[in-house]
Amino acid sequence: MTPDVKEIFAGEAPPAPAALAAKVRTLAPSMTRSMQRVAEAVAGDPAGCAALTVTGLAELTGTSEATVVRTARLLGYPGYRDLRLALAGLAAQQQSGRAPAVTADIAVDDPIADVVAKLAYDEQQTLADTAAGLDTVQLGAAVTALAAARRIDIYGVGASGLVAQDLAQKLLRIGLIAHPHSDPHLAVTNAVQLRAKDVAIAITHSGSTGDVIEPLRVAFERGATTVAITGRPDGPVTQYADHILTTSTARESELRPAAMSSRTSQLLVVDCLFVGVAQWTYETAAPALSASYEALAHRHSPRGRMR
Repeated sequence: MTPDVKEIFAGEAPPAPAALAAKVRTLAPSMTRSMQRVAEAVAGDPAGCAALTVTGLAELTGTSEATVVRTARLLGYPGYRDLRLALAGLAAQQQSGRAPAVTADIAVDDPIADVVAKLAYDEQQTLADTAAGLDTVQLGAAVTALAAARRIDIYGVGASGLVAQDLAQKLLRIGLIAHPHSDPHLAVTNAVQLRAKDVAIAITHSGSTGDVIEPLRVAFERGATTVAITGRPDGPVTQYADHILTTSTARESELRPAAMSSRTSQLLVVDCLFVGVAQWTYETAAPALSASYEALAHRHSPRGRMR
């Protein structure tokens, strides 16, 4: 029996101290105001907060002990004690002025071997977080809609645009009509043509990318089934989504922009959609996939490359 993703990663450590400030910046928009006060306090004064009990931090931020604990868990720590230890470690690093020896963030002077290890660890965490938080009921509904779709439009800009292209290519190879759109004007003009039984997918990590929200809104109003793949389930894009597929919140650092982590989590969701649709439409998908492989086979042979 295949082990559950949560079981595989159950032994993973909480975020490294140096990643705390970046994680606070990333998660703050999705927090309640009271949780934001706690997060801002620990990121702004790790040494001072490390010296406080849970009650002391609650009093300092004008919140409750329960809010402090919830904030610690949202930041990736099992409880306040673990967050307090991370704050003490971060304070020590700041005082020493040395780059941390092991961290999820990448320092300017990191050896390439450390870069590989840190990236691999962070990608692993991103995938685990996304898998654990993915609503399989919503995923199943999206798969069902895609499998029966007359036409599929996929919207994404920047790194999300690359993910949109990836999904469209996969769906095309199993015989579905799918179009990726990164140009906002073309996206809207195509969305106007959508109707019931069509599907529109918006990919936006922030959940607030206007160039993606606008065509999804148009598709929604035209009666198409709409899907949002986003790291912000409370973001503006979701008001026009029939189905919401949530990705992991990216871990940012100076040398590792959020687009890297968000792309990793988005690609996992895209692969889940593709495999689900391929299963659902196997009788037609399998021959279509074989035909596409056969059509391209000569391009991968030594003789084909010489022509």
